[in-house]
Amino acid sequence: MRFLIVGAGAVGGYFGGRLQEKGEDVTFLVRPRRNQQLRERGLCIHSIHGNAELPVRTLTPGQEGGPFDVVIVAVKAYHLDGVLEDLWPYVGEETMVLPLLNGMTHLDRLDAAFSPQQVLGGLCFIETTLNDRGEIEQYSSRHDLIFGERDGQDSPRVRRLEQALTGGQMKAEKSDQILREMWKKYLFISTFSGITSLMNSAIGPVLETKYGVGVTRRLLDEIARAARHREPSLDQELVDGVFQVIRSLQPGMKSSMLRDMEKNAPVEADHLHGELLNMASDQADLPLLQTVYTYLKTYESNRR
Repeated sequence: MRFLIVGAGAVGGYFGGRLQEKGEDVTFLVRPRRNQQLRERGLCIHSIHGNAELPVRTLTPGQEGGPFDVVIVAVKAYHLDGVLEDLWPYVGEETMVLPLLNGMTHLDRLDAAFSPQQVLGGLCFIETTLNDRGEIEQYSSRHDLIFGERDGQDSPRVRRLEQALTGGQMKAEKSDQILREMWKKYLFISTFSGITSLMNSAIGPVLETKYGVGVTRRLLDEIARAARHREPSLDQELVDGVFQVIRSLQPGMKSSMLRDMEKNAPVEADHLHGELLNMASDQADLPLLQTVYTYLKTYESNRR
């Protein structure tokens, strides 16, 4: 399979690098500045699962090179609209589009740009960032990529994709409930990023405070209430499972949103917490979620 990785940042660079390391045919679609950096230094991964330094094949928008079998979209949500038009030359009728963005509303934008039949469901669990040299630093034991057909079918194409994704220095898993998995991740990442960013701390010190566990749980419950306006099937068992995951995180783990804020970078306030507030018909009972969103929007205003 020919893979096009859209973005060679912390997430796209990591998973694309691991696929190339495994021997897959991988090309990165990047902006000119990142392209120059990769040409000069290669793709460098520092990881608890093994380091890698790889010469990589790149394209910049407009260069010929498609179509590809799989296009993995691994950009931040606020960059998505800017790359959709760039993807047209690389997406053919049989191309699978696999997004690894947080949240859910990006599916609507991808469906409109291509077709619902081409767009798979996908998500990842990984703690990773780019350092100031453009190198990928990956910290956590989890480096999981989960994917599947949105209708739950075990189709021949996702079986082929599973074969291509497995066997390297990453964990790839096919799911027949990928939309449920995406909602579960949405609840997790909105709570985890919200509380760690608001408290400007890794998760451990937050949960160790007198009220930290309770405040985190109330934030999760508000997020779940908001999300149920869009997806009523989000049952209490799922929410309880998300909370157990949060409580079991390594104490030093930080959300990527907090790491972005530490670098004075943009954050996904609208795509994550803002969209949750939009889902809720009555925002009056969501004070913690409103507080998180207000804090993030204030951060965005102050960084301009």
